[in-house]
Amino acid sequence: MRVWYDACTGKHTRYGSAIGKEIRKRGHTYIFTTREHPDTLPLMKVLGEKPLVIGKYNPGTLASRLKESAERVIEFSNLFEKNKPDAAIAHQSVELCRTAFGLGIPIILTADTPHALAVNRLTIPFAHTVVVSEALPKSFTKTYCAQHVVPFKGVDEVAWIQGFKPTRMPTLKKPLIVLRQIENKAAYAKGQADNAKTLAEKLGELGNVHLLERYNGGAEAHMQKAAFEDSASLVANADLVVSYGGTISREAALQGVPSIAIGDMADTYVNTYLAKKDFPLFITTEDKVLGLAKKYLGKHFDVTAKLADLKNPVKVIADLVEGLKS
Repeated sequence: MRVWYDACTGKHTRYGSAIGKEIRKRGHTYIFTTREHPDTLPLMKVLGEKPLVIGKYNPGTLASRLKESAERVIEFSNLFEKNKPDAAIAHQSVELCRTAFGLGIPIILTADTPHALAVNRLTIPFAHTVVVSEALPKSFTKTYCAQHVVPFKGVDEVAWIQGFKPTRMPTLKKPLIVLRQIENKAAYAKGQADNAKTLAEKLGELGNVHLLERYNGGAEAHMQKAAFEDSASLVANADLVVSYGGTISREAALQGVPSIAIGDMADTYVNTYLAKKDFPLFITTEDKVLGLAKKYLGKHFDVTAKLADLKNPVKVIADLVEGLKS
């Protein structure tokens, strides 16, 4: 079988690489595409992937988003018109969904953000099957008329954290606090205040703060820019993670590193799910961060058994792909 995956962000890249290893292991051809984005290309290099790079991320205006998306759809259409893949997989790539649906290629989709209304409307209705965490309510996929829904016991990040061997970073100063900036250019975060730098100053009283900024291809540690870093490995070396986003919070908690999720996007179904399963993920508001940080800084948790008990969605997805042959 020929299987296509399109990665639009760093998370997609991680997911796509994990899925690709399983698909290739089963003897199938894997077509991995991405776009120019501050997170995708550097992470592809870290993971040893050599994707087809088609289009770029340009969030400047609504018109720039639309035009870049349309150009990617046209390029994908030209690429696959005469040699269609047998299946298409994505974590809600709008362009993959539009292209695959138009060419009659079955789509297997993963999704975990009910709050991302725009991308949900543009992807879920096109999918043959949607693979989702059991943490999400049935109403989520039902709202968007999903044809088939396959829930799994876990969260998407299990796909690359199970069996993950992080790179050790002995040169980092301790105690290390990793702070992740808000996804301020995402459609669902429009109008959200970005207080990351102010919070970094406050957390600096407790330890060495490493501020991971979005969309600039790098990071900032004590106000000095550094090269791109693998966030999954970085948080494994941390003594505490504080994030306005969800992915890095879950990556940390699944590795036993205390993680504090803050902001409007913190109290999500998947974050709450891990917290209830006693992974060290703590959901709070900005004004209460310092108290929790003092309490949990440096307290690593043994989550080995808990992580092993979760289902890896990669195998679920690979089985669904092979099921399309019958």
